[in-house]
Amino acid sequence: MSKWFLLLLILVFSQCKNATNNNDKDVKANAVKELVNQLAEQVAKKPDSAGLRFKYISALDSIGDFKKALSQIDSLIVYDKGNYGLWYKKALICEHAGDTAAAITYYTTAVTIYPAPTALLALANLYAETKNVKALNTCQQIDEMHLGQEYDAYTAFFAGVFFSRIGNKEKALLFLDKSIANNYTFMDAYLEKGYVYYDLKKFTNALDVFKTAAEVSNRFADAYYWQGKCLEALNKKSEAKLKYQQALALNKNLNEADAALKRLQ
Repeated sequence: MSKWFLLLLILVFSQCKNATNNNDKDVKANAVKELVNQLAEQVAKKPDSAGLRFKYISALDSIGDFKKALSQIDSLIVYDKGNYGLWYKKALICEHAGDTAAAITYYTTAVTIYPAPTALLALANLYAETKNVKALNTCQQIDEMHLGQEYDAYTAFFAGVFFSRIGNKEKALLFLDKSIANNYTFMDAYLEKGYVYYDLKKFTNALDVFKTAAEVSNRFADAYYWQGKCLEALNKKSEAKLKYQQALALNKNLNEADAALKRLQ
């Protein structure tokens, strides 16, 4: 078999595979659109059905039609302003839409009605990411509920994120260690801890954190990708390439790993 014929076979196979993947995506997208259309018709026939409308809102949210989803949720809120679930859903849609300020406003409204841990955690997360000291107060509020180690891991994590975002890396590490101590499988805490060391240019420390994350969860692609980043920063390019390849093998959609491999060619 000539090498040109072999290359042609590889090319045809690759195109067929891509076509199949694209077809699968198209089928799924069409199915979701069909579901949304069906729900819209059902809501039109039964406009007073709150349960049906809520399903329609969730479907709109899932396809990124946030404007229509918000319009629908507002049509429910106007008749039930004291409903925690409706305000929580509105906050969630705003968060998905990238409107952090609105999401914070509506999560706050929700927890004022009923201080559910889920909404409080969502609020703590957004406060932490926006460098708002209210993140710490919200975490303390959750801690005082004594909900167990899983929640303790989350509150310590969000406190760590807050301190990292405001530049207090030392305190961030203390809280991230506390988070991991409460839940040693919490991958986000490992990643955040690794990021802190990476930002401090302590690449060996960061590498150790990402290695530990991969040991805890050996199918976690990001842990291998960030090992590659650390190795590349330490000028160990051949080792970095192996880690990027491992990351891509676990997650073919990890574009950063693909770009890093191309950069190192």
